[in-house]
Amino acid sequence: MEHPILFITKLLETIGLGHFAHAYPHVTYTWLIMLLLIVFSLLAVKSLKMIPVGGQNLFEMVVSGLENFQVDTMGEHGRKVFPLIATLFIFIFISNALGLIPGFYSPTASLNTTLACALIVFFTTEIIGIQTHGFKYIKQFLGPVWWLAPLMLPIEIISHLSRVLSLTLRLFGNIMGEDLVLIILIFLAGKFLAPLPMMFLALFTSFIQAFVFALLSMIYISTAMEEAH
Repeated sequence: MEHPILFITKLLETIGLGHFAHAYPHVTYTWLIMLLLIVFSLLAVKSLKMIPVGGQNLFEMVVSGLENFQVDTMGEHGRKVFPLIATLFIFIFISNALGLIPGFYSPTASLNTTLACALIVFFTTEIIGIQTHGFKYIKQFLGPVWWLAPLMLPIEIISHLSRVLSLTLRLFGNIMGEDLVLIILIFLAGKFLAPLPMMFLALFTSFIQAFVFALLSMIYISTAMEEAH
């Protein structure tokens, strides 16, 4: 179901990029989110103070909260992947919530976006596992005893690959479902403010979906760092 009006798409139509904007709204709105994050980050750190105020206070609260939670979940060794996890969480939450604004589109309502995020987590997990353990990382795929290796190896490979599918479809399904429900409610009973309760619920689930994605990413990466038993 296509959104009736997308502001960025209409804007790009005026400069001759309408075909691209209609075909890839998840890309154009991802660019918008990237621009917003860059601008707000620059504004927040433009005049840093010892006692944070305004935007600096908000950013420090969000970043420190995420960092403390990640350290509690992964341990001190998880700090090195904090920039990745924090970026994924903030990007996914804003992407989820953006579609709640009339005329805007959630990039995470596209399989392309959610798959890209999931692949980033997948390859990061395997790379960190190899960096941490070297060739011994293969032990995590072979099971606890050697004679189970022929059975455990394909099972573990399928399990790791299924993480991509799980992360992709969980996020995509929830956000796409929310957007479709909101569009239907706006068409059917928009003038009676029927979508408002759903919008508040969708904002909460947008946060939950971003949190779950970040949490699962932490768990996968933390598992890759652990010694095989």
